[in-house]
Amino acid sequence: MRLQDLLSYNDIVIQCHDNPDADALASGYALYWYLKKMGKQPEFIYRGVNKITKSNLLIMMDSLEVPVKYRREYDRVPEMLVTVDCQYGQRNVTITAAKNVAVIDHHQVTGSLPELSEVRPNIGSCATILWDMIRLEGLTLDGEKMLSTALYYGLYTDTNRFSEVSHPLDRDMMDSLVVNRSIVTEMSNSNISLEELKITGRAILGYEYNDQNKYIVIHAEQCDPNILGVISDFSMETTGVDVCLAFYVSPVEIKFSVRSCVKEVHASEVAEYLAEGVGGGGGHLTKAGGTIRPELLKENGFSDELMEVDEFFKHRLNEYFEKYEIIYARQTTLDTSDMKRYEKLPQELGYVKLTDVFPLHTIVEIRTLEGDISIRLDDDEYLMIGIEGEVYPITREKLNKSYRETGEPYSRKFEYEPAIRDLFSHERKNVMQYARGVVSTGKTVIYARPITGYIKLFTAWDDEKYYSGTPGDWIAVREDDPHDIYIINQRLFPQLYKEI
Repeated sequence: MRLQDLLSYNDIVIQCHDNPDADALASGYALYWYLKKMGKQPEFIYRGVNKITKSNLLIMMDSLEVPVKYRREYDRVPEMLVTVDCQYGQRNVTITAAKNVAVIDHHQVTGSLPELSEVRPNIGSCATILWDMIRLEGLTLDGEKMLSTALYYGLYTDTNRFSEVSHPLDRDMMDSLVVNRSIVTEMSNSNISLEELKITGRAILGYEYNDQNKYIVIHAEQCDPNILGVISDFSMETTGVDVCLAFYVSPVEIKFSVRSCVKEVHASEVAEYLAEGVGGGGGHLTKAGGTIRPELLKENGFSDELMEVDEFFKHRLNEYFEKYEIIYARQTTLDTSDMKRYEKLPQELGYVKLTDVFPLHTIVEIRTLEGDISIRLDDDEYLMIGIEGEVYPITREKLNKSYRETGEPYSRKFEYEPAIRDLFSHERKNVMQYARGVVSTGKTVIYARPITGYIKLFTAWDDEKYYSGTPGDWIAVREDDPHDIYIINQRLFPQLYKEI
């Protein structure tokens, strides 16, 4: 769906979910702004039993001039109804009759969608989706500081103060928007009521601790999702707690927050594991979170009663901790006696000499779909670009030994193209502008075998961040370097290697 698809309608109503949060308000605001820009006269509403009373949202609506109206009753039947940050027919949005319906959302799809829909569950906020859709129409938010601040705050709140941001598009929006910091600070400092402070205290007093895996589980009363982050962050100050999971149960969703303070457990991976098949989750290495749909939980044999949800989380946490073997490549030599030898197929890949992008010794952040990598550039710092846009460091020596240059630029389209940002000046450059093509010489020989279990691998070039391998993926080691161990996705392996 493109925003321009809505322009064939004149009578347009934008509706966010009942009891709207900052992301819902920001998303509706952005769509309202676009339609007004295109000469339309849209109406932006929310419905349900309750009007907005939270202090931070009242400040947001007033200070940022969010053009939303409360409509307890709504008898008019518009030509087009667009629901934002929710899906038409879900329990958290009062049904408004309309001749046509469109949906823009970032939650898991739980029912049928209308033909006009844009749903991206891997994005941290609906605000990000609207920002991206506006960009795709060739418009910018330059000079629109109030709307930009609303979008920024929508992502900020929906990702627990950015701790659950995982998609690079979310980070791109964060970097690009010019916002009113003082209003963001004011809204952030008005986020917790005295009653929510009591909820935090009661929740922490009811913790459950697992001594074997050093995790703590805290179930809270229904509250603003940001309160879960407050609970988790405070609990992680406790000696002997490596991982914290805090959650609440509501009639429409189960929200949870995950924290980790050990490198052997990525909070983002735990969140994804907890929500697999029943919702969605993600975030950073140390902070993450997600949402579980009660109706999907029931399909997996659990009810949405508090005790059942508690048991579900503890079951999945224990399952997660029991599954993984941890390998530290610098200290490990694999037994290759049961591994076959393979060489690379002549697949065209790309490489970038990073000092061609930014000067020597610049501290940069490399942004990819897999996450951000921060490094200081030296003269032997190169980046390989794989067939799906994945990137990994390589030395000039190994590059020369394994590949021959095509003499042509490397050009390929990816879901998200890698980018590099100077952390000091914030200048951002697209990696693909500097990429050159290479083809494997066939001289790179590896030992490899399929993985039958679950592995966390700390590579020789990064002992702070592990790479996960699951059954069907391949573990490989270069023949000429016993500590150059890595994981290869099962889908990519036959495209990249052939048995010798």
